[in-house]
Amino acid sequence: MEPINLNDLQHFIGSTVEMAIQDVQGGDQAPAVQKNIKKIQYCPDGTHVRFYFDAIYFLAVPLTSQFHHSETSFSATDHNSGLTYTFKKMK
Repeated sequence: MEPINLNDLQHFIGSTVEMAIQDVQGGDQAPAVQKNIKKIQYCPDGTHVRFYFDAIYFLAVPLTSQFHHSETSFSATDHNSGLTYTFKKMK
């Protein structure tokens, strides 16, 4: 499995996305929210990629997640935690 490559995700910077985190086992689900992605970088220990919404708040996705992306969407499934992270660019 290939790790998440930051270069493949740069087109999300500056975009407003609809973001959702889902539990693969179907537990309680938080509603999808709209966020603007300000920057994307690896965490200091190199285990996650961080999607920053401002200078402080971010979502960290494990680099070992199985991921798919296109120009308009991103999806990553972390089999260890049972979580799936999805982003869709808003128009």
